Amino acid sequence: MTAEINRLRALVNQSKRLVFFGGAGVSTASGIPDYRSMTGLNSRRYGGLSAEALLSHSCLMLEPERFFAFYREQLLHPEARPNAAHLWLRQLEEAGRLGGIITQNIDGLHRAAGSVRLYELHGSVRENTCMDCGASFRLDWMAAQTGLPRCPDCGGVVRPDICLYGEAPNPYVMRGARRVIAEADTLIVAGTSLRVEPAASLLEGFAGRNLIIINREPIPAEEKASLVIHGDVAETLAALGPPDPLPEWISAKTRS
Repeated sequence: MTAEINRLRALVNQSKRLVFFGGAGVSTASGIPDYRSMTGLNSRRYGGLSAEALLSHSCLMLEPERFFAFYREQLLHPEARPNAAHLWLRQLEEAGRLGGIITQNIDGLHRAAGSVRLYELHGSVRENTCMDCGASFRLDWMAAQTGLPRCPDCGGVVRPDICLYGEAPNPYVMRGARRVIAEADTLIVAGTSLRVEPAASLLEGFAGRNLIIINREPIPAEEKASLVIHGDVAETLAALGPPDPLPEWISAKTRS
């Protein structure tokens, strides 16, 4: 593993515009379960229904009580804190080397860590909106509700600002994610099986030098990778140490 870490450190420090594309495996070290592993949310059924069925637009509309009971029990983790992966990426941004973070996660931990150049493809549990009047509510408010979460102003149902199964991702977020991938010289894909569309197809726009895969299990994209590390994302990134800052003259040229 030492040789792989050294190689990864060299590729990171050679990059001028690195983009990070992450999935559920980025947040497992924060105590948030993934979806598709042997013990993930999709590995079992809940009252006869799958997690995908319960987290669908149809369930929200037709069986909202069931939707919110499952949502609060399984998807809300207000105690979760950013782990070493989130903090390392913030350091990468501070070093001037980060083109953007694209995440499929809805936990909001990248933003909590202080990252700014962030594309949350599926939204965030930390933001909620009344379906009638548009009022906004935070994670702690939603976590404290029981039954249907209703707006205290108009009585409308308050839904999480996440992309449910059967809904399309925010087109502006997707457009931004495509742009930063197209501009990247290095792309790290970490903690994701790349099985969910349209997010998985974003990799087709990468034309940079180095594709790096960090994941516990093998994935098909490894065939095109410059470096593959089979391991925990947080442990791997923590082992790198702080990234070297981008030289000021290169940083200014990159921003222009």
